[in-house]
Amino acid sequence: MAFTKALAQQVGQKGIRVNAVAPGLVWTPLEVSGGLLDGMLETFGQGKPIGGRPGQPAELASLYVLLASEEPGYSSGQVFGATGGTGGP
Repeated sequence: MAFTKALAQQVGQKGIRVNAVAPGLVWTPLEVSGGLLDGMLETFGQGKPIGGRPGQPAELASLYVLLASEEPGYSSGQVFGATGGTGGP
């Protein structure tokens, strides 16, 4: 977070926006192919307030697309959390 904020201050005068995404648990094919320790696969992401499951990559994609667009033109130095309702940065 500190890097994002410091870089945003450093390059803001040049018209460059710097933001970050801090995802929580997200289901990817890597989880099945050895990303999780034995026995953790069944409980991965349980207990999340939104759906009691890990996030899906498609659920985060729109956040990245938004940040890559010109729409949040006045946002810089921000860290956007996508954690399934458990709080974030």
